[in-house]
Amino acid sequence: MNADEAAELLAHCSGFDNRQPSLAAAIAWASALLDIPLDEDAKNAVAAYYTTPPQNPSERLWILPHHVRSLRTKIRNARLENFRYEPLSDETTSEYLARYRGQVHVVASGRVAPPTGNLQLTGGPSRQFTQGLEDRGWSVGREVPDTDAEAVADSVRRAGPLGVVCPTCTAPVGHGCRTPGGSDKQPLGKPRKHPHSARRRAAKGEPELTPEQQAVAEQRIREASRAALARLDDVPDAEIVDDAEAAT
Repeated sequence: MNADEAAELLAHCSGFDNRQPSLAAAIAWASALLDIPLDEDAKNAVAAYYTTPPQNPSERLWILPHHVRSLRTKIRNARLENFRYEPLSDETTSEYLARYRGQVHVVASGRVAPPTGNLQLTGGPSRQFTQGLEDRGWSVGREVPDTDAEAVADSVRRAGPLGVVCPTCTAPVGHGCRTPGGSDKQPLGKPRKHPHSARRRAAKGEPELTPEQQAVAEQRIREASRAALARLDDVPDAEIVDDAEAAT
């Protein structure tokens, strides 16, 4: 912005605050706004400044060069909110930088309309995230109810182990299983990482184990525990070596 353009901008400001522009003021404004062109955004910045009332109603508004700079930048940045770069295939770094600056400039200036829609995320959830949901009884990819009434009904019909009352710890629908016992801090017991096997069978519609089958399952667990303890007993004791003997 040169002195003549700054004088024109000051004349525009005088329509709001009745200032008396001078040659000295035009030169001073031109030096402060040397890299800011006199365009519609600069004049709109003046209008935006005088559109906002002062914090103190008795205070007089008086625009300064830094107000023009900051408000003009705000106006231009608003047009870049949904900006999307349109690349070329096999473009070099220098070509990308030149095209990027050019596209940003034409959108920020308003010569090209900015995109009206927002980009959507693509791709599915990670395997770890999906497994975490399934461990909690949620079915990944299920439809979301449209109404609250359907959501209440859907919570009762929830797929997976959490969709039924646990036969082992009587955990209600939608709540994780608990370990036996409890404390003052956790009166219902600590939460289990995985539902009880009986709850998983009930969710699949499988019949409960008979006393004979339950006994076989418990015996299998006890044998696995004894085998694990036996492997620990086979570990040789560490030999204690005296420091003096080791030195010799």
